[in-house]
Amino acid sequence: MRCIVTGAAGFIGSHLCERLLADGHAVTGIDCFTDYYPRPVKERNLAHLIDKPHFTLRELDLSQGVPADVTAGAEWVFHLAAMAGLTRSWLDFDSYNRHNLTATHRLLESLKGSPTLKRVIYASTSSVYGKYASGDESLPTRPGSPYGITKLAAEQLCRVYADEFGVPSVVLRYFSVYGPRQRPEMGYHLFINAILQGKPIKLTGDGLQVRGNTYIDDCVEATVRATQAMPGEAFNLGGGELVTVLEVFKKLERIIGKPAIIERHPARAGDQLSTGADVTKLFKHLGWKPTTGIDEGLAKQVEWQKTLR
Repeated sequence: MRCIVTGAAGFIGSHLCERLLADGHAVTGIDCFTDYYPRPVKERNLAHLIDKPHFTLRELDLSQGVPADVTAGAEWVFHLAAMAGLTRSWLDFDSYNRHNLTATHRLLESLKGSPTLKRVIYASTSSVYGKYASGDESLPTRPGSPYGITKLAAEQLCRVYADEFGVPSVVLRYFSVYGPRQRPEMGYHLFINAILQGKPIKLTGDGLQVRGNTYIDDCVEATVRATQAMPGEAFNLGGGELVTVLEVFKKLERIIGKPAIIERHPARAGDQLSTGADVTKLFKHLGWKPTTGIDEGLAKQVEWQKTLR
């Protein structure tokens, strides 16, 4: 297959590119290298792929339009590019609107009428459900942050382009993905670095927030399988194991062999209090289920972060 992966230099995108190439597909990676986190981190994510014979990197801002030659002949399009994280979305709504909504619109416009296109996989988020995101796809969508609002709006764009123009899209709502290459501002990355360096962890809220965590390899496996799903479907994608933030601290203390120093702060506006994906639908449609438990996954992320020091 000829594949396009947007957000290719990111955490999940780089792993997805790696998997698709290993499966024998040709991959065009697209990334605009926003300043959300340092460019060298993203370049490191792609360092082992950049010289692969079937991989091409295009540095493009999708919100400015998509050149026709980029999407010509594409069969699978994985749209992972986005401004992530809820905290900054309260302060920089224009950037979230541009990169999450306008960019999706421009990409869908470029795919209208494509004779080769088989699937668009849109990477959404549990944040579309809001503060309480535990259950199946019938949960009401009540985003609690501008980030969640832009991601839900982009889901609706995919639906409209499917209904009106036959663009065959599938939505995956990712739940708390972690593992090697996790973005440097994400919780587990910050927690691990703090414990390794003997520095305080900034804990927002009471630490009893519940998370259903998804290991990166499980996330990528489901994302690839989604190319076989019926267009128009939306799926929760989560790892199944539920843990509180305080329980994660204890697990990391045990794995690293050092105590966590906790510095308490008020809860963040719009923070999710409970997330846990019911993935029954994903299993029924695609036979997918998670295979990596939280203890094993955290240990792998710790080992990777040790190599960065």
